[in-house]
Amino acid sequence: MKYTIDKQEKYSLLRLHEEKMDSSVAPGLKSELITLHAEGVRNIILDLSEVKYTDSSGLSALLVGNRIVQEDGGIFVLSHLSDHTMKLIKISQLDSVLNILPTVEEAVDAVFMHEIERDLKKTDGN
Repeated sequence: MKYTIDKQEKYSLLRLHEEKMDSSVAPGLKSELITLHAEGVRNIILDLSEVKYTDSSGLSALLVGNRIVQEDGGIFVLSHLSDHTMKLIKISQLDSVLNILPTVEEAVDAVFMHEIERDLKKTDGN
């Protein structure tokens, strides 16, 4: 699996450099997401701009990433989805579960908004 990771203070940006997010890529993606989380990364942005095709194992990797990050109070954001990947997510009715934004910049904004809201909840005592 080809990818790059850009680690920032509040999030890590994982860019997948693959045309297909299928059974040959999904296990590696899952383990990388789990590793990032284990290293203390609370917010993950997954840039899928190079991915043209996704199958059910690719969706499974996205759900794993979403679950582990949310369990820790973080946010998992997908950006630059192809039409094919977006259709698959909508057919699977996962568009209400996953955070999907058009660009990495908007995903970064979402992470910062999530962090501000989290900090406000802490100070409110919730």
